[in-house]
Amino acid sequence: MGKRSTAAMTVALVAASLATGAPGPSAQADVPGTGGPPPAGSLRTLGVDLDRVTIPELQRRMADGSLTSSALTTAYLQRIEAVNPRIHAVLRTDPTALRQAAASDARHRRGETRGPLDGIPVLLKDNVNTRDMPTTAGSLALAGRPPGADAALVTRLRDAGAVILGKTNLSEWANFRAAKPTSGWSAVGGQTNNPYVLDRNPCGSSSGSAAALAASLSQVAIGTETDGSIVCPAGMNGVVGHKPSLGLVSQAGVVPISAEQDTAGPMARNVTDAALTLAVLSGGRATGPGGSVGPTDRPANADGLRGRRIGLWRLPSLGPRVDAVMTRTAEKLRAAGAEVVEVTPPHQERLAALEFPALLSEFHREIDAYLATREGPRDLAALIEFNRAHPAERTCFAGQELFEQALAAPPTTSPEYRAMRAELKDLSRRSIDETMAAHHLDAIASPANPPAWTTDCARGDNDVIPSSTPAAVAGYPSLSVPAGFVGELPVGLLLIGGDHQDARLLTLGAAVEHRLDAWRAPRYLPSVGPDM
Repeated sequence: MGKRSTAAMTVALVAASLATGAPGPSAQADVPGTGGPPPAGSLRTLGVDLDRVTIPELQRRMADGSLTSSALTTAYLQRIEAVNPRIHAVLRTDPTALRQAAASDARHRRGETRGPLDGIPVLLKDNVNTRDMPTTAGSLALAGRPPGADAALVTRLRDAGAVILGKTNLSEWANFRAAKPTSGWSAVGGQTNNPYVLDRNPCGSSSGSAAALAASLSQVAIGTETDGSIVCPAGMNGVVGHKPSLGLVSQAGVVPISAEQDTAGPMARNVTDAALTLAVLSGGRATGPGGSVGPTDRPANADGLRGRRIGLWRLPSLGPRVDAVMTRTAEKLRAAGAEVVEVTPPHQERLAALEFPALLSEFHREIDAYLATREGPRDLAALIEFNRAHPAERTCFAGQELFEQALAAPPTTSPEYRAMRAELKDLSRRSIDETMAAHHLDAIASPANPPAWTTDCARGDNDVIPSSTPAAVAGYPSLSVPAGFVGELPVGLLLIGGDHQDARLLTLGAAVEHRLDAWRAPRYLPSVGPDM
């Protein structure tokens, strides 16, 4: 069969979602923790539930004139005002958002819409450059003048007619500063809270993007990942997060860690919206080498899992209650016709030993190049001195051990580094390719996250989550979808696909999401006691 573009695949996926009603989340009360009337900004009077609505449904309403982008954008801005003080997910809103929405409304009236994201509000993680808003990576060192030019992915969003709603908080420097950081904290934005239980952590580093989506503060959001920073926050906040194949989305204008692993990607409350957003971020590019899509690639419907083979990587280190969620997940997938076999991808210990030293060398190279384009510290050495001179950078955790280690790491021109990265690439790809070939798999599935731990600046994170590493290091796609709960805390199912098989993975993910039907709205509980 011939190759199909990501955009073409999403058309089929969206058509199926409209035909079957999948994969929209189930209905829930609108007010966090109260079950009372909707907060300011709900469009219930217009027949739109912000918790449940999908992009195709919104576009259908905008096409028939029963909804405008201006009304939708106003609803999200008002909801941010009402809800964000509880979770501190949104750093700032774009003062031009309503003008952007009005321009989209004019295009809709003229029948000149630019595609499915035209008029759809999008939040950006605050390490993605915007020409007219600060881009800080959470650090006071970059809190001055905006970069002056949009990241390439922001240009794509604007060209598609999306409404840039604002910027989200993140783990400062994408959690690549201290040896024991606290995810979701930055000197610029303070601490982002998990909307399900407010004293629990949202995971990093796309913490603000995930928490904002869980709280229905935007239709979609953009996260970034080097290893786990899209899929872990998605899982821990009960939303969908897709880490694209390396190179599918441009890295230009995104605060870096490693060009060998960094990628931005879509986060949403359903797979359909994530797929539509990826099509824009990637420019509708083909799935790439080996990305042929065969006749077995069916969109989400009652038979979407029949005959699929999924390898379950259990990760018992995440505890018996997470493992119980995986057992229930496997039972549901088997009941839908999928074959689920247990697997353990090889080479994980070696990957864990090599990845961090390689990232140190790459970070030094990448951050020096990025800082040279911005006002403020011009290289990593100056950034270290800035942090020492600014006490506000140390109000949660003082350390910048990773900065200091990166400064002393071997350069990326050294044989030592080159050998590490070559071995990482080889072993990570073999860990996935050999496992999928040996068991004839469509995807590998594993827990995306443990139950959210309590946020504690003194202790730092408890986030040794190995499931994200093989795909992150290999540059292969991964997708987190809601799988269930441990008490009040969400657990995601991480699906890993083959090289540049993003479209196939999203199609499978939509079917899994529809079958599991695991989403429920957060209740904004203050606490549920100590960590489990």
